[in-house]
Amino acid sequence: MSPSEIFGSKVFNDATMRERLPKATYKALKKTIDEGLPLDPAVAEVVASAMKDWAIENGATHFTHWFQPMTGITAEKHDSFISPTSDGKVILEFSGKELIKGEPDASSFPSGGLRATFEARGYTAWDCTSPAFIKDDSLYIPTAFCSYTGEALDKKTPLLRSMEALNKQAMRILKIFGNTTAQNVITTVGPEQEYFLVDKSLYDARKDLIFTGRTLFGAMPPKGQEMEDHYFGSLKERISNYMKELDEELWALGISAKTKHNEVAPAQHELAPIFSTTNIATDHNQLTMDLMKKVALRHGLVCLQHEKPFAGVNGSGKHNNWSMATNDGQNLLEPGSTPHDNAQFLVFLCSVIRAVDEYADLLRLSAANPGNDHRLGANEAPPAIISIFLGEQLTDILDQIENGGAKSSKSGGELTIGVTTLPPLPKDTTDRNRTSPFAFTGNKFEFRMVGSSQSIAGANFILNTIVAEILSQVADKLEGSQDLNKDVQSLLKEMVKSHKRVIFNGNGYSDEWVTEAEKRGLPNIRSTVAAIPVLIAEKNMSVLSKHGVLSKAECESRYEINLENYIKTINIEALTALEMANRQIVPAVIAFTTDLANSIIAIKNTGIQADISAQTELLTEVSSSLSSLKKNIKILQEVTEKAASMHGDSYNQACYYRDTVFTQMTAVRADADKLETLVDSDLWPIPTYSDLLFNI
Repeated sequence: MSPSEIFGSKVFNDATMRERLPKATYKALKKTIDEGLPLDPAVAEVVASAMKDWAIENGATHFTHWFQPMTGITAEKHDSFISPTSDGKVILEFSGKELIKGEPDASSFPSGGLRATFEARGYTAWDCTSPAFIKDDSLYIPTAFCSYTGEALDKKTPLLRSMEALNKQAMRILKIFGNTTAQNVITTVGPEQEYFLVDKSLYDARKDLIFTGRTLFGAMPPKGQEMEDHYFGSLKERISNYMKELDEELWALGISAKTKHNEVAPAQHELAPIFSTTNIATDHNQLTMDLMKKVALRHGLVCLQHEKPFAGVNGSGKHNNWSMATNDGQNLLEPGSTPHDNAQFLVFLCSVIRAVDEYADLLRLSAANPGNDHRLGANEAPPAIISIFLGEQLTDILDQIENGGAKSSKSGGELTIGVTTLPPLPKDTTDRNRTSPFAFTGNKFEFRMVGSSQSIAGANFILNTIVAEILSQVADKLEGSQDLNKDVQSLLKEMVKSHKRVIFNGNGYSDEWVTEAEKRGLPNIRSTVAAIPVLIAEKNMSVLSKHGVLSKAECESRYEINLENYIKTINIEALTALEMANRQIVPAVIAFTTDLANSIIAIKNTGIQADISAQTELLTEVSSSLSSLKKNIKILQEVTEKAASMHGDSYNQACYYRDTVFTQMTAVRADADKLETLVDSDLWPIPTYSDLLFNI
């Protein structure tokens, strides 16, 4: 089958709905999807019947409400379509009520104190704006997940709320500028997904990869990524076959997988889709991550989506390309050919700049997890300091605005390569900056801090909310203006002057930028633990509750959930490190030293006056490192036990895990990694970095 035949074949998409639904039902459902009108239960009943028939024709036997709890992965409970009849047979049924609402047990999902263990009831609600699809012989219905008392227990609900908030405020701005064609504003996202592939047989021999997703031990191989030969390199046959099958699986689910290539680190790769509406893009990205893992297993591979599976080589991120667009296709972040004259664009641009500056801490939180702590600021990913790259053209326009008014725009011109057979190329108006966490890239912003394992829902509901807040403030000032041009210019000048500190077009990896950012007063939140409390800062809870995205109680619950996740993650890593060190590494080193000592004794017993200084020095070095390893293992055991026994204050417990347990894990690793370089490779008990990164 061709890609055009495959694409969307397993999706109850617009074309399928138009074909299978009565015209009145289709129009009513489209109004709900496009205009946010309430869903009529009678419409849901007709849709459910058509959806069931379509799913059964395509091999589905079950249906599931598919949701995204605070675990970081998706959840699903499958029910069959069968319904018993009085004659001992079954019929296939699926009602509108079953489509609209499900009742999964909410007590076993993270709630941060919103629900007690005995309070089990939760609800899933159909998100009709995200198409249903078929996977593994089940009809998957994208849903939101909330508690019996209505609080959000998932990642989708605040995202949907934030989209409504931004739509409301952006429409106010459009009306101010006389836009009468747009009916609503959506945010769009195209999330690029980085990942590693390793051989499954080697993965199965690494308990750290199995339990934590990253290697807790491993000395650097002779060759890493320094030759820069893997980036965009030709695909190995095994990898190419994997990517081909993955593309086809994704296309069938309506996921527009567009770009695939080798990334910078050995064994690292990337997939990039075409952008789509934010909640659909979020659903698609969760599906993409899931299918990456499943398809990999069919090829004898394992897909690693941890932010830093291997120390010393690049980690993986998820570049979140975010923009705003109207229902009639106008990109509100499109500068046009003369952006200095485009007042509407400049208002939206400056509103984003102001939002990022005023709520940098919230944006930093949205990219915070234990894995990303290894990645951010490691000369491979943006630093933990939030800044915006605008490029020469827009920076120049904002400078003009601050100094009295923009009158011109720099153009890119043509790039002449100097080879007569090659055509001159139109040159972009600005370069790109891969060190910037939040970079303008032509008609969108690329938020590069998001970690590869994270749901993009968090980053996008924060972005939507903070931009909605600034747009609401701008609309309050401009609505009813008697001289719109004058008031817009005055407002733009004020915003540029107050928030230009967050604009930085230079090298975000440099030490000088850290110093400069501190002078500018920009926050530098270096760890997840330090980021989590910003969620319950009064300013941040206020903006989230004002726009109905998260209530104070929901903020407080997510604060607890994030701390609990950090604590559990580091505790699992520490326990895994202890098990591997005690039961694999130490015995292997002892076996090596025993063999070495026996060889020294054997040589001495021959009576030959041979020089055994090399063996003796090696035995001394290995024994010394083993002694240090054992001491550090003992300390790690003690501090891990102490950390686990701390109760009552999750934040202090998380700090102890970060500052003491994690630090001690690093000490244990240093000894083990040194021993790996000394011990006979045949005796070393776990696959090495050389094996994992280059044996595919």
